[in-house]
Amino acid sequence: MGSQEVITIEEDFTLIRFQNDGDDIFTAERQIKQGLIQFHFGIKGKAKFMFNQGSYALDLKEEKALLLYNPQKELPLHLELAPNSWVISVIVSIKKFHALFSDEANYISFLNLENKDKKYYSETDISPSMAIVLSQLFHYNLHPSIKNLYYKGKGYELLSLYFNRSEDPNAEQCPFLIDEENVMKIRKAKDIVIANMSEPPGLQELSDQVGLNLKKLKMGFKQIYGDTVYGFLFDYKMDYARRLLDSGSYNVNEVGLKIGYSTGSHFIAAFKKKFATTPKKYLMSINPNT
Repeated sequence: MGSQEVITIEEDFTLIRFQNDGDDIFTAERQIKQGLIQFHFGIKGKAKFMFNQGSYALDLKEEKALLLYNPQKELPLHLELAPNSWVISVIVSIKKFHALFSDEANYISFLNLENKDKKYYSETDISPSMAIVLSQLFHYNLHPSIKNLYYKGKGYELLSLYFNRSEDPNAEQCPFLIDEENVMKIRKAKDIVIANMSEPPGLQELSDQVGLNLKKLKMGFKQIYGDTVYGFLFDYKMDYARRLLDSGSYNVNEVGLKIGYSTGSHFIAAFKKKFATTPKKYLMSINPNT
């Protein structure tokens, strides 16, 4: 099921956790006052931000971050969160944000005097150190009495890492060195199983390939992607299969073979487990003439 948790850290500084573990698109709407900067972080899956009654959309992909700012008008939040997707948003006023960088405003391009009255949009990668903080925000397990303080600290940490464009994961002085290396290895593991989804490696082989022990691979993968390696791969394969069916270029057996099912009945059973319908019925629902 889809859900959102709004955490008001302080005046004009809000953090929102969007989580959709269901099979349907989750829609969330929220008014955003003029003069607020929006940071959106795609942790898992994908999302879409709609503007002007749906006439314009911005995609937010996994491991990407969006920065949105328009000093001329309000930018209400209208989010469409895909199944099995997580997003964290940070909403902060330009006044509060500018105060944080008062001595280094020229370092942040949209804070420059020449840009202060212009709308601004940016898409960047989520760095390994940002991924760690985002994961901590999703897997909070401290006492509720310090929740607000914890989120406040993590919120400011996330913003500082967002603008740390000179980040070097190999720098010896980096305090997150070990964890950052592990995040990169876990991301590599995700890329390997996706690239080999028809014949994925075993967990031990995968841990050997990325240079991470089995326990850290399993724990880290669950922490970052919210699922086991093969649970993640199953969801990915089923979503990929649905896209192939949507294209109209492949029949059911061809799609099953493409994602690694040598037996049609096994693919049909897997698809039904995920979508509660068979591939054939799904095809008929999108194209009655099939």
